[in-house]
This record gives sequence, structure tokens and C-alpha cells, in this order.
Amino acid sequence: MTEQAYKRFLRPIQPFKHRLSRFVSAAERRVWLTALVAALVTYFLFELTGEVLEGETRAFDEGVLLMLRDAADPAMPVGPSWLTKMMVDITALGGVTVLTLIVTLVVVYLALRRKFRTAAFVTVSILGGWGLSSAMKLGIARPRPEVVQHLVEVTDMSFPSGHAMLSAITYLTLGAMLSRIEEQPSLRYFFPLVAVVLTLLIGLSRIYLGVHYPTDVLGGWAAGTVWACGSWFVARWLLGRPGGR
Repeated sequence: MTEQAYKRFLRPIQPFKHRLSRFVSAAERRVWLTALVAALVTYFLFELTGEVLEGETRAFDEGVLLMLRDAADPAMPVGPSWLTKMMVDITALGGVTVLTLIVTLVVVYLALRRKFRTAAFVTVSILGGWGLSSAMKLGIARPRPEVVQHLVEVTDMSFPSGHAMLSAITYLTLGAMLSRIEEQPSLRYFFPLVAVVLTLLIGLSRIYLGVHYPTDVLGGWAAGTVWACGSWFVARWLLGRPGGR
């Protein structure tokens, strides 16, 4: 077969071949990017945990907390009074009560859309992440900050921040799962973006309120991100392509 005849033979399938290669390439890029993010964040988490256990971060942590308080009275946060009230409201979005309500509503929504496998996966994934958060807190057992007054009541250990980790696990997992069932491509980025913004705001509120060191929040973000990335990989394997049940 001559070269010209070979090209004429391939011409009808070229558009399909091009679209297929582009789809596979995009899917592979997402997989490798997610794997890279998970690996880097996992490394960061292990390094950060080691530094926290050795007490190497204490000067940085206390310096940041004191920077957010009045120099004359560490019990008074910087900024207007409405900022403190806003931070209290924001931090509630990472509490177990609010997160449980949100997860329940999303699971009901998925069930009504007959996405039963996705609903079950979301439930198991998020509950597993919450269990990991409790185990890490008990295992590391870092006391809460004492250099400034707490502006909200807290009772458990400090590292990693439960609000930061649980919000990352919950909102990032929900964002990833909801984007999978969204049929309009432009809207698939909306849910993950909202999840990232909420997670960041909740973590920052914990520092401002003086109930967590900055490294507690960084550790919570890191652990929650790794869990959410792992959930995304498992979802690809168990649930198949986006739009499936």
C-alpha cells in the first residue's frame, strides 16, 4: 500500500482518533495531577507532624497568635467587633453539627437523584475521615494554645485542627462527588471551588479565635486534602466515569 493510499485509508477515522486521544490525555492529566498533589501534601504532613512533636514550630505558632491580638491585652483580638462575630459564625460551618446536617442533605439529594452508589460512597468516605481525625488527635495529643484567650469553647486536643480537617474532608469530598454528577462542564468547577473557599475560611477562623495554632490548621488542611484525594481515586475505581451511579 502506497503512502497516499494509507493516508486516504486513515482519513475517515482521524476525527475520532483525535477526540479519543484528547479525552484520554485530559483524564490522565487529572489523575497524575491529583496523585502529585496527594504525594506532596502527604510529605508535607509527615514533616509538619515531626516538627510539631519536636516543638520546633512553637515560636512561629505563638508569634502568629499574638500578632492577631491587641499588644496591650492578648485577650482582645485585633479588628472590629463584627469581625470576631463573623469568625464565630464561619467556624460553626466546620463543626460536627453543621457538617452532619450538610452531609445528610447531600446524601438525601443523591438518593433522590437515584445516585445510590455515590450516596453510599460519600457517607462511608466522610465517616472514615472523621474517624481518622479523632485518631490523629488522640495519638499526637498536642495541648491547645495557652498564649492567648480562647474566644470559643473547646475541649479536645489541638493537632490537627478538627475543624480544618473535617471541613477539608467533608467539603472537598462533597465537591468532588457533586462535580462528578454535574452534566454541564462549566459548572463542574463550581463545587470544588466552593469547597476550597469554605475550607480555607474555616481554618483561618480557628487561628483568629485563638483555639488552634497555625500549624494545627495546616496539618488539618493537609490531612483532609490527602483523604479527599484518596477518596477521589477510590471513586474513580468504584463508581466509574462521571455521571454514573
